[in-house]
Amino acid sequence: MKVLANDGVSQSGIDTLEQGGFEVITTTVAQEQLINYINENQIDVLLVRSATKVRKDIIDACPSLKIIGRGGVGMDNIDVEYARSKDLHVINTPAASSQSVAELVFAHLFGAVRFLHDSNRNMPLDGDTKFKSLKKNYANGVELRGKTLGIIGFGRIGREVAKIALGVGMKVIASDKFVGKADIKVDFYNGQFINVEIETQPMEDILKEADFVTLHVPAQDDYIIGKAQFDMMKDGTGIINAARGGVINEVELVNALTKGKIAFAGLDTFESEPTPAVQILMNGRISLTPHIGAATNEAQDRIGTELASQIISLLKTKSA
Repeated sequence: MKVLANDGVSQSGIDTLEQGGFEVITTTVAQEQLINYINENQIDVLLVRSATKVRKDIIDACPSLKIIGRGGVGMDNIDVEYARSKDLHVINTPAASSQSVAELVFAHLFGAVRFLHDSNRNMPLDGDTKFKSLKKNYANGVELRGKTLGIIGFGRIGREVAKIALGVGMKVIASDKFVGKADIKVDFYNGQFINVEIETQPMEDILKEADFVTLHVPAQDDYIIGKAQFDMMKDGTGIINAARGGVINEVELVNALTKGKIAFAGLDTFESEPTPAVQILMNGRISLTPHIGAATNEAQDRIGTELASQIISLLKTKSA
């Protein structure tokens, strides 16, 4: 059986699949050539990340497909229900990248409260001639310890963010329509741990109380955060989006940054990927990464082996 990992897969995933008797192809096929390639090579399993789209046209035109796999959490680039209605298995790896995304959230937070994103732009340009003025510009940082972090979306990633925040010494508040409360276990290196129970609250309460807000929700039909929500926040709030583009109204974000309502933003996802708006890219108050939340070696190893295990289990069961 053949597996096409069109957006790549870790070596550990390849090894696991090959040991299970699968041929793994890691050629990146252009979207418009995908149907022909799958049919010509009789591909059984199509693995994607966020780049490749698996819509009805591919599902209808490729009868050899048995499984569509998404390396990661969100599956908005796949017509999931339609695929399942055609008896295809659709799988993903919801837990594999949670820790990596959570750590990126704090990379943005730690960097932003000490202006690292802007300092790293300006030090190479002016560090040798304007050292003292740059030092003055970046001298009003704040500590995260003791501050309140508001988490919008309290699933796997939101809870991993909560673990780090509690370890840092932050107060954690959270909102989620589908989660009433959650027990957060914070593990330490020597086997000790603490359990903290967090009850979720209405989003409006989170926005009013939080010093920093981080979003961990799936793709939406409309904005989660727009002008009305920015207006609810305290002056000087920081906001992070490592979830999906389109959950924050970026025009209103820029307005809120200009007015000082929002002190900084950290964005890993954008409304118009892969061509983010110039107003976002050039704003000195925004810390930017190119959708790399799950892009750690550890997460990709977990994603690859988890997908491989699911594929082997499904197809062996099906053929048994």
